[in-house]
Amino acid sequence: MRIYIVQPGDTIDRIAGLYGTSASEISYANQIPYPYQLAVGQAILIPGEPGPEDRRVVTASGYAYPFISPWVLRQTLPYLTQLFVFSYGFTTEGRLIAPQISEDWMLGEAALYGVTTVAVLTPLGEDGKFNNHLIHAIVTSEDSRKNLIDQLAALTEQKGYGGVDVDFEYIFAEDRDLFTAFVAELRERMNELGVTVSVALAPKTSADQKGLLYEGKDYRGLGEAANDVLLMTYEWGYTYGPPMAVAPLNNVRRVVEYALTEIPSEKINLGIPNYGYDWPLPFVQGESKATTIGNIEAVQIAIAGNVPVQFDETAKSPYFLYSRENIRHEVWFEDVRSIEEKYALLTEYDLKGIGVWQIMRLFRPMWLVCSDMFYIQ
Repeated sequence: MRIYIVQPGDTIDRIAGLYGTSASEISYANQIPYPYQLAVGQAILIPGEPGPEDRRVVTASGYAYPFISPWVLRQTLPYLTQLFVFSYGFTTEGRLIAPQISEDWMLGEAALYGVTTVAVLTPLGEDGKFNNHLIHAIVTSEDSRKNLIDQLAALTEQKGYGGVDVDFEYIFAEDRDLFTAFVAELRERMNELGVTVSVALAPKTSADQKGLLYEGKDYRGLGEAANDVLLMTYEWGYTYGPPMAVAPLNNVRRVVEYALTEIPSEKINLGIPNYGYDWPLPFVQGESKATTIGNIEAVQIAIAGNVPVQFDETAKSPYFLYSRENIRHEVWFEDVRSIEEKYALLTEYDLKGIGVWQIMRLFRPMWLVCSDMFYIQ
């Protein structure tokens, strides 16, 4: 497949003619709605022949809530190795808290496509809020820890989960080693049942990186404790931060290079963001708040604002500026160029695969590029 950058005066029919394909194929691959308007600077994926038979084998995972659209899930499952169901919480006593909406229908759909399901465990309390004190309660209590692991074992056997993903954030620094021990204990039990254990890692660039997000995560220890890890290489640009790329490639590369000093490459999955942000300007720290948007939606905003999409060569990410109701906005998102740049890191560093946060919105070009560059197993 090829990537074409829309030029002034281009139409979908003209682009189709240039490459000997059809407008319908281009519109389908890129989710371009009728009447097929384009933004100058927009990256278009041109459908072509399948990738080579000897392309590299990778795994592909995606996170989803039980309220995902059935249509979106069915469109995505053919490209997945694992479906991460978000999420199970727990109490201080180690009692599992199921998602508010049953995930059983998702498990059934995944089974039809031969996709392994993974139960995501987060410190989500009975009040529906994330609470890192729950982490402390579990890792410091042998009884609570045993109870939680027993319940996870029962869950995987009852519902047929093939994996458990431990997605704990803001772990207290003093709980770092206890958390690593918990993951090791969980893996030992789960592996006996034929179930794998993965752990999500905050995007560190050094072992002694300061901050609550980082100090509780021991890359080397967790890499040894778990079957594999997910590098959460996104959220540099975030809801309450200043406008910038969600996953600038230069920063993503730094995280990968540090991780490789601590964890074998065959255990590392690269986090891929499937979203963007729209910031009102001027940005005021503590007051401004960005709106989360989809990648297809971002291009439609650019078209409505009659502004060109630009591409930052350092971050390797698309962005644009527009005005609405006399307010300036700055938008950063992902397109086939930025996704392809991230995927290239899998080959460059011999990584295991990708993990997409999240698949609630369909971004078909992301999956077509993946299946063109790699063999998804």
